[in-house]
Amino acid sequence: MIYGDCDLKDKCGIVGIHSKNSSIDVSSSIYYGLHALQHRGQESAGMATFNSDNINEGTYGDKNGLSHHCGMGLLIDAFKGDIINELNGEVGIGHVRYSTTGQSKFENSQPFVTTFNDFSIAIAHNGDIINSGRLRRELMAEGVEFTSDTDSEILCHLIKREFLKTSDMIETLENVSNIIMGSYSLVILVNGDLYAIRDPAAMKPLAIAEKDDTFIVASETVAFDVIGAKFIRDFKPGEIIYFKDNKINSHIISKADKTKNSHCMFEYVYFARPDSTIDGKNVYQVRLNIGRALFDKFPIDADVVMPVPDSSIPAAIGYSRASGIPYGEGLIKNRYVGRTFIMPTQEERELAVKLKMNPLVSELKGKKIVLVDDSIVRGTTSESLIEIIREAGAKEIHLMIGCPPVIAPCYYGVAMASKDELIAANNSVEEIKEKLGVDSLGYISIEDLVDSIGIPAEELCLGCINEEYPTEIPSDLEVESYYKF
Repeated sequence: MIYGDCDLKDKCGIVGIHSKNSSIDVSSSIYYGLHALQHRGQESAGMATFNSDNINEGTYGDKNGLSHHCGMGLLIDAFKGDIINELNGEVGIGHVRYSTTGQSKFENSQPFVTTFNDFSIAIAHNGDIINSGRLRRELMAEGVEFTSDTDSEILCHLIKREFLKTSDMIETLENVSNIIMGSYSLVILVNGDLYAIRDPAAMKPLAIAEKDDTFIVASETVAFDVIGAKFIRDFKPGEIIYFKDNKINSHIISKADKTKNSHCMFEYVYFARPDSTIDGKNVYQVRLNIGRALFDKFPIDADVVMPVPDSSIPAAIGYSRASGIPYGEGLIKNRYVGRTFIMPTQEERELAVKLKMNPLVSELKGKKIVLVDDSIVRGTTSESLIEIIREAGAKEIHLMIGCPPVIAPCYYGVAMASKDELIAANNSVEEIKEKLGVDSLGYISIEDLVDSIGIPAEELCLGCINEEYPTEIPSDLEVESYYKF
């Protein structure tokens, strides 16, 4: 998926599966669930499973029956050959990763696994712990040695530390929730027991489904669709779900009672797959609503409405339907180009954009175009795209943006540039229009975005567009080093 104008990245996608029947192998279902979530992470992938009949056996196993494997790249890269067959088990978790805290390297791939006494704990995490710097220093002072530079390993060590004190995972997660600050959805494997938790502000999505003799938790409902599981419900804010006597058991952490909901609006704007439903809101419908709202505010006399593929397609369709202007394609995405990497020269950066998007000259030449995109963050990629469309002969370009101006960093798991790099933090809309070289520029308003999502503003995290964050921001948080592009 190509996001906005700077390949914004969200961290990450998680799956957990518990089987009621020890003869059922969950590894292939975890794999296919992760495949449906591949858009949430393309840097690394991993899986941990427990097999009660396979303790001390298997290439990837440990003495407690836990098998574990991680690899860099896409799922097909990380799980080559017969690796998946070595991960057979009745309970397991999986993860696909984009880096926000921590670099893109093997040591940062998940799930993280730690073994002590007669226990093995594996953890997979979506989100960001914003007080992770202080927590890392405290753990190091206690003698903890880190193998990665991610906040997810910090969570793993915190859970281990508290579990050694309590021997009870619910009490452990209660204790950890009072220590950490930020966003998190977690799946945790403790020997053969699966726990899943959503942070008390419900910033990151997490849902549960059922298929035959298995329960499945995942970041998005599309993971259920691909394996034929029936959606049950979304996790409540601060909810821990675990499985006892082959039944769903629920515990709400005490911190949730005094924490307001802060669902990430980016999930609806472009991170989630359009065929997902998050907290009762269909993502595709939200994006159609965004397109309609853009037309209501910015009616343009044009020949064609075109998206910047892929995540802007529903919004462009919404604009087209509301306006009566035909929908068309003017940019063809190369689906075999991987994640954008930083190019040293302007010429190479422009080449990277052209590798990803190629213009359909026949559809652009001489046309007045409404171009719909989901965001403008730094503005560099948008500027290159506009230049490509101009060179193809477009007569007019009217750029419509489905996210309000991004004026501040995100601290909760979206790899957002520092404020100095954000074009809307340092320029007016008119100045941005001039920099990009478009005939007109329209941003959806915060009010219209909230209406399009259908969730009250006070229950959304809008910090990057209104600088009103749902948590305290640690004074020692270094934004520029915090995000790795």
